[in-house]
Amino acid sequence: MATAVVMAMVLTFLLPKEVRAGPPWLLPGLEGLVIVSLICVDPWRISRQTVALQALSIALVCLLVFDALWSAGWLVNELIHGGPATKSADTLLDAGVLIWFLNVIAFSLFYWELDSGGPVARFNHTRDHPDLAFPQQLSPELASKTWRPLYTDYLYLGFTTATAFSPTDVMPFARWAKMSMMLQSTVSLVVVTLVVARAVNVLAA
Repeated sequence: MATAVVMAMVLTFLLPKEVRAGPPWLLPGLEGLVIVSLICVDPWRISRQTVALQALSIALVCLLVFDALWSAGWLVNELIHGGPATKSADTLLDAGVLIWFLNVIAFSLFYWELDSGGPVARFNHTRDHPDLAFPQQLSPELASKTWRPLYTDYLYLGFTTATAFSPTDVMPFARWAKMSMMLQSTVSLVVVTLVVARAVNVLAA
């Protein structure tokens, strides 16, 4: 999870200034402060459930999701109004790829943090029914009794949602999960279609 956050910080730093929220250091710096605070409070593994820790974790993923949505929104604005970032096909494609991957990482962390009450609640099996049902939960005979989703499972969920623009093998049961997957699919669809279409026009000009 910490590695994914660092990757998101790097992606944000590399974004063109036209689609970035604030100075290049602002959001990565805030995200870095939150992840360092989480590691300092619970350094070995995410095994403690307190209001402060949960609030820090949710604040972190909300920052990442805001970052992804802001960047995607401003890229669309640049495309509509013909901003500087859209003049070069290389710059446009680079921005589109960075935002697409940021979208995947941000929403994967969002799913990881909120599903079934969070990672600690899932570890302790405090809920009988998940918000997101993985194949191993829908067909428990195919997995061990102690199986539970790890971050890589949510990263796969974020990737397939952004690629297929819909649920694949993970079924959203909770309404927040359905709305989140719908939002992620919409962002991915808009970025991919508009960026590719504009890049083709620039190259053909």
